Amino acid sequence: MGSLISRTVLSLIVFELILILVAVPWARAQTPTPSPSPTTAPPASDIVIVDIKKRHDFRTGVDELSFGAPKKITDFVGYNNQPFFMPDGKSILYTSNRNKQTDIYRYDIETGKTTQVTNTPESEYSPTLMPDRQNISVVRVEADGKTQRLWKFPLDGGAPSLIIEDIKGVGYHVWIDDHSLVLFIVAGSGKPNYLETYDTRTHKSEFIVENPGRVMRPVPGHNQFSFVHKISNDHWEIKAFDLHSHTSASLIATVPGSEDYAWLPDGRLLMAKDSKLMIVTPLTGNGWTQADDFAVAGVAGISRIAVSPRGDRLAIVVRH
Repeated sequence: MGSLISRTVLSLIVFELILILVAVPWARAQTPTPSPSPTTAPPASDIVIVDIKKRHDFRTGVDELSFGAPKKITDFVGYNNQPFFMPDGKSILYTSNRNKQTDIYRYDIETGKTTQVTNTPESEYSPTLMPDRQNISVVRVEADGKTQRLWKFPLDGGAPSLIIEDIKGVGYHVWIDDHSLVLFIVAGSGKPNYLETYDTRTHKSEFIVENPGRVMRPVPGHNQFSFVHKISNDHWEIKAFDLHSHTSASLIATVPGSEDYAWLPDGRLLMAKDSKLMIVTPLTGNGWTQADDFAVAGVAGISRIAVSPRGDRLAIVVRH
């Protein structure tokens, strides 16, 4: 049992160091991943949900948004992260480290009930509903504590299985359609991390860019996906990759020092800086403006943001 716990703790440490590497502004993506340290602990974080109300402004033709009070949905002190809304918007998948083990959990918004989805000796991250809606895909840190591959778990509780066998450096992922993925690849050995697309039918991949951020998302209403390109230490842009032309174009510079973002269904972007939620419509010439400030509610250190499919709710990861 002692060796099993040691492996899972090492897996978590390695994964969190990777997150730090791609998240901190002064840490270039091509910097070698630091060696695991026994003193390194996963960062404590909580997940809160925020209701969004819309009022259409007929003068401007834009929906004005108002945000409700944040409600904490995680009651376990420690690492709670990577929220993902299910298609009906009624529940959220997320990653949580409990008892020195990282697994996937599901929170039911209506009942407030939390259930455990995975329960394995390995560590699972980045839960994402697959296009078949029968399985979730996860980045799994395997028993050796260093191999990170993409696995799937049936929602009905069946046995897990590998999605991609020969790619062992998966850090993050997003599905484009039922057979196409975007993968964030941790290159290792001092090489820069990079993005690629991967086709599960043909097993072919296409290189996209080096030095990406950790968030990739489909662009609403377009056959594109977006990503953050860390061009230099102090210049990050959100770009869109067109799946027809196979070219990338810049949408807007990020909020300085931030790499986590989310799309609203109407094509506006959200990012955050500490307690402030920022919003912009890209490609209009306008800059980021403040949509709300949750400091009064005690929210600070906002990182990941997820938007429900209907755009009526946010899930936000905050510093504990």
